[in-house]
Amino acid sequence: MDQVVYPISEQVKEVVQAVVEALRIPKSEEVPPSVAANSFEAEALRAEIIKTGRKLWARAYVDGNGGNISVRLGSKYVLCTPTMMSKGDLEPADICLSDLEGNILAGDRLRTSELLLHLEIYKANPRARAVLHCHPPYATAFALAGTPPPVGLITEYEVFIGPTAVAPYETPGTQAFAETVLPFVQDHNTILLANHGVVCWSDTVTHAEWLVEVLDGYCKTYLIAQQIGKPLAFIPEEKIKEILVLKRRLGFPDARMEMLPELDSEAPRESAELEQLVKRVVARLEER
Repeated sequence: MDQVVYPISEQVKEVVQAVVEALRIPKSEEVPPSVAANSFEAEALRAEIIKTGRKLWARAYVDGNGGNISVRLGSKYVLCTPTMMSKGDLEPADICLSDLEGNILAGDRLRTSELLLHLEIYKANPRARAVLHCHPPYATAFALAGTPPPVGLITEYEVFIGPTAVAPYETPGTQAFAETVLPFVQDHNTILLANHGVVCWSDTVTHAEWLVEVLDGYCKTYLIAQQIGKPLAFIPEEKIKEILVLKRRLGFPDARMEMLPELDSEAPRESAELEQLVKRVVARLEER
């Protein structure tokens, strides 16, 4: 039988794939913190946290040492930003490795004091793989008023976020503060923190930051529209139902879905147009 000879390109591809897999975190639950902290995946996640922190600072969503970012690393660990550092100045060595109880396992800095908030979200909702807290001015204005912005005005906001919740005030950094979001984390990916700011969860750090952009832009636009002095034109209810059909298919949470059992039926044709809109919005966000 003739020996099969693979092209060089295929051999190189196999080697590269083997190296990448070797650098990833092993799936075993016995991986020590030192291995997890130095894995290929941890390095990539640190870079994403740093990039996101600089975006938050550049957009004035954080000031001073405000805001915090975290992301799940495997099933046992969390990477998070440190306390008392501007999110615009982060470097890889500044990112802390913590367990799900908030104990620092690797890193030279103290973890953010508000990590407990992130951990409660992770424990309550397995879909949350990244959590971001910051103080975007227009959204935080609604948090100060203790009321969410109205829904039904802009399609992008309806698709990516929809209704926001308002968690009651507690002293930041405490366990009581962390638990204020628990009633909301299943049906809301974006929560206003009374007299404080905003917390968002998503599947990646980048996507969590997108939610902040969508929310603050929406709040700003709504406040400007009110100053025009004309009644606002809301999206018709039947069109909101079409958006909810799309959201269910995309896996985005929305408390309104439980009240609409008819969403189990086949989505209307208009949802295809909405999907194209979502793709365009995502592409636009990725360019920023």
